[in-house]
Amino acid sequence: MSDATVETKAMRRRSSASKRQRHLVALAGVAAIGAVSPFVVTDVYLQNVLILTLMYGALAQSWNILGGYCGQISLGHALYFGVGAYAATYLFTAFGITPWIGLVVGGVLSAALALVLGYFCFSLKGHYFAIATIVIAEIGLLIVHNAEFLGAAMGIQWPLGPDSWATLQFTRSKVPFIYLALVLFVITWVVCYLIEGSRWGFWWRAIKDDPEAAQSLGVEIFQSKMAAAAVSAFFTAVAGSFYAAYVSYIDPESVMSFRFSLLFALPAVLGGIGTLWGPALGALVLIPITEITRSYLGGSGSGIDLIIYGGLIMFVALAKPEGLMSLFSGSSRRKPQ
Repeated sequence: MSDATVETKAMRRRSSASKRQRHLVALAGVAAIGAVSPFVVTDVYLQNVLILTLMYGALAQSWNILGGYCGQISLGHALYFGVGAYAATYLFTAFGITPWIGLVVGGVLSAALALVLGYFCFSLKGHYFAIATIVIAEIGLLIVHNAEFLGAAMGIQWPLGPDSWATLQFTRSKVPFIYLALVLFVITWVVCYLIEGSRWGFWWRAIKDDPEAAQSLGVEIFQSKMAAAAVSAFFTAVAGSFYAAYVSYIDPESVMSFRFSLLFALPAVLGGIGTLWGPALGALVLIPITEITRSYLGGSGSGIDLIIYGGLIMFVALAKPEGLMSLFSGSSRRKPQ
């Protein structure tokens, strides 16, 4: 191996290490801004938008693990979100078990469910896999609709109680939920950061780029996909438990409808799939627009938010196919000669 080759590899390693350090500095800046935001953003409506933006940033990051890094486009993540929401809600309302435990239980159940479904679905490729995830999520929605012990279509109302960190109930202020959403986002981001630089991260990207070539190099494709599905489902369910505690009432349509699956994937697609900051950037753009249209233009009932989603995706697909993150990296699709 020539000295020039060795020097080139050393420079690449230093550049990669420097880039990852910049990511950590950026995360510290985001965390600091989030920590002081309750002192700046005092309007309750804007606080709600901030909480949802952080939550969907974490959800898009969770989806990005499977859909972005591993290349398995799932449109059924609302199933895992609903499992997390119902696990925390049912354990708390039926047995008085703290939502903190319900949060973990929901995550574990969703991870196990993802492994079971992945065992059967990862033999499918491309749009067949995406369609399968939609169908499975809709089946889950129908099951919960008819599950009497889960309140069926009527849903479950959390019992009102005093403000407490033990029960995750805060009626006097939204500030605790801001910090909880911020912690959820930071933890999910850090997990993705650690995975991205690990062997699993390199395997997932190899599977996404060229599964046959990855397999020829010894990558365990099936096991890698299963691991990505489990991790992605776990954090999606954790966010579902958080959402249930935040709204204090859930029903099948409010946590398991297809709209949620879209809202988990769209921020990542808009910001840039397979990147650390793409899901967060996409959520920062998309979620405030969603809340504004819901409040002032009729929301999902009018279909205006769907028009905006479609318009944004079309614009990004044509102008910046790699997502909004390409604006900062300077990358763009090469035009055919």
